[in-house]
Order: sequence, then C-alpha cells, then structure tokens
Amino acid sequence: MIIVDKALKVREQERRPIRVGMIGSGFMGQGLTNQITHSVPGMRMAAIYNRHPERAANVYRYSGLNHIVTANTQVRLDAAIREGTPVIAEDPFTICRSPEIDVVLEVTGSVEFGSRILIDAFEHGKSVVLMNAEVDATVGPILQIYARRNGVILSACDGDEPGVQMNLVRWVEGLGLIPRVIGNVKGLQDPYRNPTTQQGWAERWGQNAAMVTSFADGSKISFEQSIVANATGFKVRSRGMSRGLKYDGSIMDIAKLYDPDEVHALGGIVDYTVGPTGVKVFVLAEHPDPKQRHYLELYKMGEGPLYPFWTPYHLVHFEAPNAIARVVLFGDNVAPPLGGPVVEVCAVAKRDLAAGEILDEYGMYMTYGEAVNTEEMSAGRYLPEGLVEGCRLTRAIAKDQVLTYDDVVLPPGRLADRLRAEQYAHFRNETWLLEHLRATQGSRGEKELLHEMAIV
Repeated sequence: MIIVDKALKVREQERRPIRVGMIGSGFMGQGLTNQITHSVPGMRMAAIYNRHPERAANVYRYSGLNHIVTANTQVRLDAAIREGTPVIAEDPFTICRSPEIDVVLEVTGSVEFGSRILIDAFEHGKSVVLMNAEVDATVGPILQIYARRNGVILSACDGDEPGVQMNLVRWVEGLGLIPRVIGNVKGLQDPYRNPTTQQGWAERWGQNAAMVTSFADGSKISFEQSIVANATGFKVRSRGMSRGLKYDGSIMDIAKLYDPDEVHALGGIVDYTVGPTGVKVFVLAEHPDPKQRHYLELYKMGEGPLYPFWTPYHLVHFEAPNAIARVVLFGDNVAPPLGGPVVEVCAVAKRDLAAGEILDEYGMYMTYGEAVNTEEMSAGRYLPEGLVEGCRLTRAIAKDQVLTYDDVVLPPGRLADRLRAEQYAHFRNETWLLEHLRATQGSRGEKELLHEMAIV
C-alpha cells in the first residue's frame, strides 16, 4: 500500500490519472466512486454503466460530480473521457472497447453478464478488477486463461474478503511461516434467510436485499472462500465448511478449533466461523524452524504449533483503489488461482422445491450455496450456485438437498455454462459437462464445442 500511494501521487503530478470504467453502480460502486473522486490521487472514475442509467447518474452526483453526459456511441464515450467529463455509457461494451479506459472494474454480481463483459474486455486489451466474487468463484480459473491469452490481468479486489485474506497470507508467508488455516469471520449464519427477512437491514444501509441475503445465508462467504482456496490450493474439510460454528473466545485461542495434524496433512484448509468479535479474517500458520518458534513465543504469539494472525476489518471500497493501482501500475494480481478449481460452490435447496419450478438467483428464496471440494462437485454433477437463476426443476428436491445438473433444465445459450464446461475440460480433462450441454442444448458435437471455445 505504501508503494501504491507514492506511485499514484506520481500519476497525479504527471496529470495521467488511471481512468477507471465501472460496470455496475450499486451500493459498493457508489462508495468507491466517492472514494476515488475525493481521496485517491492519480485515479478517476471516467465512465460508468448501469442497466438503469439514472442509478449511474446518482452515483456521480453522490460524489459531487454534477456535470455528467450520457454516451450512446463509442465516439461520444471516448470524447467525453478525453475531455475529463464523467460519462454514463448506454452500452457496457463501449467501456470495454474504449482506448481511453485503462482498467475495467466489474461490480455487477452477475455470473452470466459478468462473463460476457470480461471476455469482451480481455479481447480489447483491458485488465479487469473484480468486485464480483460470484463470477470469480464460478468460472474464474478459465477466465484467467482468457486474460493471459490477451496479455491482461483479471484480479480480485483489495478490501473484499478474498483480497484481505490473500494480503494476510502473503504477509505471513513473508515472515517465513506456512499458512494452514485461512479463515473468514461472520456475524451471522442462517441458510434459510431470504430477502423478506433481510429487507429491514438492507433498507437501513441502502443495500440490495438479495445481496444482503447472500451474506446471511452463507452463499457469499462460500464464494469468497472458494476464491481463496483456488488461489492457495487449500481445500475444505467437508462441504459447507464449519457451517457457522460459533466462537466467542480469544483470537489467540482460535487454533483449538483445528487439529494441527489434520490441517498439516491436508496441506491447508479454508474455513469460516461466526465470531470472534473484532476479527474479520485470520490465518493460522506454523513455523518449521524451532529457533523461530522460540522467538514467536517470546513475542507473545503463543506456543504453537499454529500461530494466529488476523485483520480486524475489511473496508471494501476504501481499499479497492489499491487493487486497481496494483494491477495497472505493477501488474500485481491480488488473488490469482494456482490453476484449475480446487473448491466450488454448489446449490442447496433452501426449502422443499417442486418439479417445474424455475429457480431464482442466489440470495433469494429457493437456494443457498455451500463450498465443496471440486472432486465432490464434479463426481456428484452438482449445480453451481452462481448459475441457478432460470433453471427449471425436472423433479422435486427436498430442503437441504444438493441440486445437480440432472435435476434441472438449463436456460439455453448461456456463455457461463460453456465456460464451466471448458474449465473442467481444460484443467481436469473431464468432458461430462460438455457432453451434458451437447445432449440438452443442441446437436453440436463435443469437438465442435471444444474448437469453438479454443480448447484444442
């Protein structure tokens, strides 16, 4: 961060601010625009797209930017950015394609729409910073391949939980310790929450009720921990992780929740707890050097073998500009997956579901997400929580039962479904999902699909 702030000041002095194009302008986009406008030298919010243009206008006005133009063509968008005028894009792809934009910030929370935006941005030479854990956890590994093919970066975000955890992991590793548990801390866990139960809280803070529900029902933290797992190779001990294990003790004693031999044998795990207060993320790490263990005990880090390190907060939009600067100025990716998916998020029935029902999206009334190791996800043909919306049930599903691809008819023509199929084929040499799409969505053969998606 210290390096980043000085580099941004140089860009400000050179009058070459990083020009950010933001897709989506919800609660976090609003705070981020205000932060960039008033607190981040060397950066400006140059263009915003939202499906409701007035919302984009309100985000600018919230930041005190009242001279706004709307662009319905590429030429008009590019001209407004060159002139330094805040611009609303009627077409999101004009932001991806603009030579005047330095980086795209994706803030929609949509897997399908987000996938289309990301592919287009890559093809036009744009790096992307994600405030969209859902697309990252669902098809992030294969999207990294597309980004690298085009010489750009796809990065998670500082301030969001995956970024906060990976920053802590990198710091702990820099001290010479080996992380074994990477934990996220919640204040509430109830898989049966829905937008009705969360409406009051959402209204109090000006947030979307569905998004707030995804926080409460465990879906969001499952997406987040999947990103961290994929970036470290760590797995979950079992589907659902700790499922909201309540912990009111001291962070110095949280290691007692874990068997050091088990997590060592597994290589490391991701997990989450409800509590302790004053902690947002934590890392439990071991040190291979007994001499250094002596010093850690001297420095009041306990007797080990798992030493606790933690961050007390995540300040999302306050920290997000750091990720933007890291990507643009240093080519530094916040939480890149090591390779293919290690942990994914499966869909679980929030209530008894009937044959013929059309599933709503995550954070709603019908499903919640749980983190699960990819081996189990693939073997069970589990349906990903990020792609539930619009699926039609072919059979009844009991409450708390995992949904599978064989339980639903997928909406036709979704790019994200094909990306997941490519992800399994590319990283795991598994073609069952490609074959399922071929059998249910058209006559194109497997090889044709593979060639179309540039696997072979």
